[in-house]
Amino acid sequence: FAKIDPATIETLKTDSTLLTSILTYHVVSGQVMAKDVKTGAVPTVNGQSINITAGAGGVAVNDAKVTATDVAASNGVIHVVDTVLMPK
Repeated sequence: FAKIDPATIETLKTDSTLLTSILTYHVVSGQVMAKDVKTGAVPTVNGQSINITAGAGGVAVNDAKVTATDVAASNGVIHVVDTVLMPK
């Protein structure tokens, strides 16, 4: 969250609805491994979609670059991006 401007961070401290919206914008249902990622719009848990671009140069989510893939977690798999995705 270091890339979020200070004013938004202050808002998030008291606005749990906004914080939940941002966090759930980073989550999609199912377990998709890096080898199975395809270009296109994907719905997130918060109800909005993210845009996946997969190509020879790597994978991007909206304007964020995927920096690590297939990190096992107890509730699914994590793909790390280099910035915080902000819902519209």
